[in-house]
Amino acid sequence: MFETSTDSPATFDSDTAKWAAVLARDAAADDAFVYAVRTTGIYCRPTCASRRPRRENAEFHADSAAAERAGYRPCQRCRPQAPSLARRHAESVARACRLIEASEDLPSLDELAQAAGLSRFHFHRVFKAVTGLTPRAYAVARRAEWVRAELLNSETVTEAIYDAGFNSSGRFYAGSNRMLGMTPKRYRSGGKGMEIRFALGESSLGTILVATSEKGICAISLGSDPERLLQEFQDRFANANLVPGGQDFDAWVASVVGFVEAPGVGLSLPLDIRGTAFQQRVWHALTEIPVGTTISYAELAQRIGSPKSVRAVARACASNTLALAIPCHRVVRSDGSISGYRWGVERKRALLEREHQWKDDEDGLEKPASSRSTVVV
Repeated sequence: MFETSTDSPATFDSDTAKWAAVLARDAAADDAFVYAVRTTGIYCRPTCASRRPRRENAEFHADSAAAERAGYRPCQRCRPQAPSLARRHAESVARACRLIEASEDLPSLDELAQAAGLSRFHFHRVFKAVTGLTPRAYAVARRAEWVRAELLNSETVTEAIYDAGFNSSGRFYAGSNRMLGMTPKRYRSGGKGMEIRFALGESSLGTILVATSEKGICAISLGSDPERLLQEFQDRFANANLVPGGQDFDAWVASVVGFVEAPGVGLSLPLDIRGTAFQQRVWHALTEIPVGTTISYAELAQRIGSPKSVRAVARACASNTLALAIPCHRVVRSDGSISGYRWGVERKRALLEREHQWKDDEDGLEKPASSRSTVVV
């Protein structure tokens, strides 16, 4: 199921923050509180389109029940006692997700829309807004998660096939390479026999290791010690056949090094990554952040439709193993300060300074270069 974590700190923890949300009609506040107007005796949701009251006439309540206990009646315009639009959409998408997870084949868009209680076109738009993925991409990601887990826990491939929800081995094998990036047998053996090419390069930020599978780049690491980078790489792909890249591989490394030195050139690479459905949503959103721009973890959580999943978003950023190509360095704390980075806070700061300098030099005359990569999942 899509991420529903609620372990992030409260965003609207003061009256000042709540009033700012009311003035901005912030949709993220709709399920956090309601506001009441003393002069009218009515309470509203923060996004209500009605005219805003004077600040001294407004007070805040945790929910509709609290406002009504205080003697207020619900607004007939925004109907604050009913579930918010965001919650209704989330519940509709949850029903569609349950249908996807219970079906051997991906249900048709019409079937999913009917389960969600929406038109097919509106459903497709809402599903992507809530999950960050299309219904088909979500189904592929979820099935891939089940398959990986069952292959590692089941005694045989056949047992794993049926435990993952496939009713025929033929159907599983038809999509296994797309889901796993390798044969089921190879996946069970930890990638044994899989060939991965790699090479090291040097930049002003230290050593860069780039590795590719047959599908695309599967690792980009930064560090100060080449031997340590190699050891970490070998430990990660312990059962694979690691092959030093030849001359034709130099262009891949040069592209990554070139981006470090001159962010304006952009970075467009085919990537071979596999993560949970939630991680894919976060990583996809990261590739949409332009060079020279930063956002907070809270903003990133809102962009993927999970505003209460700030900590889960931070964990997904920390799990990224493709430095630069998936630019997790462009995510900072809400106050703008720079937090942890898998490859060192100082490198993160240096990368951001170079990107901001490049953007300043452009003087706003050109659109910032994109770091969007082609992701293979």
